[in-house]
Amino acid sequence: MCSNIVENASIKAWGKGNEGWFVVNLVSVSFDHPYHAPLENAVSLDFTHSAKGMDTRVAVELTADSAKELVKAIQAALARGEAEGLQS
Repeated sequence: MCSNIVENASIKAWGKGNEGWFVVNLVSVSFDHPYHAPLENAVSLDFTHSAKGMDTRVAVELTADSAKELVKAIQAALARGEAEGLQS
């Protein structure tokens, strides 16, 4: 059964695809059946440029445990950068 769980966020980022680097302004995070990964459910991250759609898509499918580890790693890296006074 599909969960249809999707969360979207506006972001300021850049991604690299077959055509080279491009602006990314939207990330969609879903927890549902993956398209490619051999899993029952996966956390899927789709990074796109909203005006250009799937032509600028960068996609990742992770296990739930891997997604949790990714969240921890992002939080740790940000905390270390903030502790050193770095800004984005």
